[in-house]
Amino acid sequence: MTACGVCRTDLQLTEGDLPARRLPIIPGHQVVGTVEAIGEGVTGWTVGDRAGVAWLGGACGACRYCTSRRENLCERAEFTGWDRDGGYAEYITARADFCLPLPPSFADLDAAPLLCGGVIGYRSLRVSGVQPGGRLGLFGFGASASLAIQVAVHWGCDVYVVTRSRAEQERALRLGARWAGSYGEPVPVPLDAAVTFAPAGDVVIRALEAVDRGGTVAINAIHLDRIPEFPYDRLWWERSLRSVANFTREDARQFLELAATIPVRTEYDVYPLEAANEALLALREGRVTGAAVLDIAGPVRRAA
Repeated sequence: MTACGVCRTDLQLTEGDLPARRLPIIPGHQVVGTVEAIGEGVTGWTVGDRAGVAWLGGACGACRYCTSRRENLCERAEFTGWDRDGGYAEYITARADFCLPLPPSFADLDAAPLLCGGVIGYRSLRVSGVQPGGRLGLFGFGASASLAIQVAVHWGCDVYVVTRSRAEQERALRLGARWAGSYGEPVPVPLDAAVTFAPAGDVVIRALEAVDRGGTVAINAIHLDRIPEFPYDRLWWERSLRSVANFTREDARQFLELAATIPVRTEYDVYPLEAANEALLALREGRVTGAAVLDIAGPVRRAA
């Protein structure tokens, strides 16, 4: 292990917003490391390869979802840091067929945030149906949104960002947003699609109000507090609400290749492994710039 990203899902698991599936459990699902040993019968990997381990840690391979390349929907899927021990550690075991090759252009610390926020943000864009050149809204602007906007801008989309934080509004503009404002301000144009990142149902309704006829709101959240009652005319005219459930290995491969091409830039605060609790607390209190990453290799080992 050399690095592991700190995700809001880790926080939701440690605080009980998501019920534990196994205890004790090691959190962390944005894992970067080097292969040190290979199980019997494993092909495609050699000792010394650099690999990534992400949220989707395994699937049955035989159900109708797996056989149609929708393993993200498998009812027997396993998730890193929830069902399988994760990356807040010095070593991890992982299924070889769910490990991801990492582009050499990304250093370990830079690669870690791509493995959850980046990949799930990419899938959210696909689920929203936004087309190159379209008008896209991003509601909430944390780690995942800061990566998704770079893909959308690369596609030529006009991106409109809604977030409470003035600092995040300014960061969105620096990353290419056409407009950035708060939840109390109307988005200046009707949107073709929107993605919500905040785990609050009120934000979903705000996004639904902003999309044009035929538009889709993709909800990028594994945990949502609620969706409040709303009048049907918010959904009328073939507007759609869709959830985003995990991602497939093909999503990850496509995104990592695209991220290296753009190239996507990650912004993060670095913590040593022993300060993982501090990183989670900083995330909860909104004191993280972009993302948080645990530097597990450390400067001594890294230099070696």
